[in-house]
Amino acid sequence: MAAQFRSYVWDPALIVAQMVLLQAGYYSSLGLWLALLGTLGSTGPSLHQVFSDEILGFSTPPGRLSMMAFVLNALTCALGLLYFIRRGKQCLDFTVTVHFFHLLGCWIYNSHFPSTLTWWLVHIVCTALMAAIGEYLCMRIELREIPLNSAPKSNV
Repeated sequence: MAAQFRSYVWDPALIVAQMVLLQAGYYSSLGLWLALLGTLGSTGPSLHQVFSDEILGFSTPPGRLSMMAFVLNALTCALGLLYFIRRGKQCLDFTVTVHFFHLLGCWIYNSHFPSTLTWWLVHIVCTALMAAIGEYLCMRIELREIPLNSAPKSNV
């Protein structure tokens, strides 16, 4: 069988390293966004803001700021997909994995499965944003023209 263009090599160590890197980036950037937006609402970042399903909501200022932080975090993590994953067809896989591990973290932190509608809506929207924007950015890189001649062009 002939070699394929951009053939994919199964490398479990690379995949695990990318998952750990994205998860660390997810929580680091979320903490940064919560700290920056917390200055607007005079609240500091806490684990409760990251993992609680009851804090997200439209009725309180901390809930609205937390929702804004999650949405901005999805946009930031889409850049992480561009720089660390670099494959458009893997963006959805890594995005769902990051949010699945976040779901498990919320479940462990709260000692109950997240049950609020707002929590689910925010995380579904964030998953869709992160995957779509990450895939768009990766596809732009993948679809760049490949230069065939590296010599300078001369005007003839």
